[in-house]
Amino acid sequence: MLKLLSLMSLLIVLFPLPAVAAASLTELETRWLQAGKPVIEYARGQGLPIDIIVQPQEAPGAVPLALGFDQGRCKLVLSLRGNAMAESILQGVPPARQGVMIEAMTAHEIGHCQRYAQGDWHALPRGFVERGNAQRGQQQQQARELRETRREEGYADLVALAWMHARRPGQYREVLAWMRALRAGGAATGGTHATQAWLALAEGERAFDGSASLFEQAQVLWRMGLIGDK
Repeated sequence: MLKLLSLMSLLIVLFPLPAVAAASLTELETRWLQAGKPVIEYARGQGLPIDIIVQPQEAPGAVPLALGFDQGRCKLVLSLRGNAMAESILQGVPPARQGVMIEAMTAHEIGHCQRYAQGDWHALPRGFVERGNAQRGQQQQQARELRETRREEGYADLVALAWMHARRPGQYREVLAWMRALRAGGAATGGTHATQAWLALAEGERAFDGSASLFEQAQVLWRMGLIGDK
């Protein structure tokens, strides 16, 4: 889930890694950054305003890779030091395949960046109207916020899969299975990360059309999933 982040006491890293910044990074941080580098370079080539930020302090319990938006720029933040979640999120993935999953996670966050940079965050596509709800007051607001966040997570998952389909077709099924297991184990039905309906749409052989951009490909399936997302 994308959150606005405090930018105090953070180490900003740009590609290629400056000598001083690289010397300040841990081996784990360098590995995550290098795994996500192709995605970052693609996103910047598409004109997305992205900064890479590494938290130098320990961050137990933080999301290892998250995205914020500050002053018109996306902030891709790594919180790996002293953070057991950085290892647990890849539990069961062979070391040789972990870089692929980190690449997919980076592409997911880029999906968030694209939505935010385009001014589309939490907005439905043209032609879609939010359905009425019997709930009122705070319950209604909470239900709406949950749906909006879940929809953004669904879109970002599809961007990650579109990336894998285009750049690593041989690992596409493996990444899709990993994402489905992650979503099934990490979020209850109807939760903010319950993106199973969108992941199911990505099962088809022709789910993605390589002639369109990653974001356009994701948008097609995302719209299909929105029809059943109440």
